[in-house]
Amino acid sequence: MKIAILSDIHGNRFALEAVLKDIKQRNVSTIVNLGDCLYGPLDPAGTADILIDLDISTVSGNEDRILLEDDDVKHNSLSLTFTKNELKPKHFEWLKSLPQIKVVSEMFCLFHGTPKNDSEYLLHKIIDGHLTLKSNEDIQKNILPIQQPVILCGHDHTPAAVQLNNRRIIVNPGSVGCPAYYDGTEPQHFVENGAPHARYSIISQMDSEWKVENILVPYDWDTASRMATQNGRSDWARWLKTGRT
Repeated sequence: MKIAILSDIHGNRFALEAVLKDIKQRNVSTIVNLGDCLYGPLDPAGTADILIDLDISTVSGNEDRILLEDDDVKHNSLSLTFTKNELKPKHFEWLKSLPQIKVVSEMFCLFHGTPKNDSEYLLHKIIDGHLTLKSNEDIQKNILPIQQPVILCGHDHTPAAVQLNNRRIIVNPGSVGCPAYYDGTEPQHFVENGAPHARYSIISQMDSEWKVENILVPYDWDTASRMATQNGRSDWARWLKTGRT
């Protein structure tokens, strides 16, 4: 089995289309999506239409959940208002159908952040405003209920693969649609991947081991950046064009 892992598309239809085109060339058997699908100042409705038509295994992310909440004042985000205004009822119904956690083929456990918290990073902790890899012991504490040999998570937009002491593996594919960001909630921090490419991963089994490929895909990030500017997010425009904050 060869699985393509997508996460954190954030309404970036341009990046998603490029990734799906790349996947078609790689003899992939299954595609999974780890959430944060639509939120962002780009094309949430167009992205939703593609994902609904794909009908792939998808879990909800924290910013998918936020789109379904009524308290816009609490989140106070221009992109939240923009995204909600762009989406149609069928898109909200699709978001409502997404589970927080999902098992695929009895071997893969999918969730966005951690099994119990879609807003928490599983693999990284924040030190001095940047992400640092957690110890295996700290990671293990957050996945105690999970029995599957492969765990797939997203949320921090940072590609990573961690093998635990029991030879289980955790993969974060990075972000399809947003290569950098600043999070102003405490503890404040930056995430930078250093290049504007769309990112996803492929995992496949080789004998008793797992092969993980982290893939960078070029796409028209200049158009995406201009769209972010037009929709009031010059910070997103910079992130999309440079992969830096």
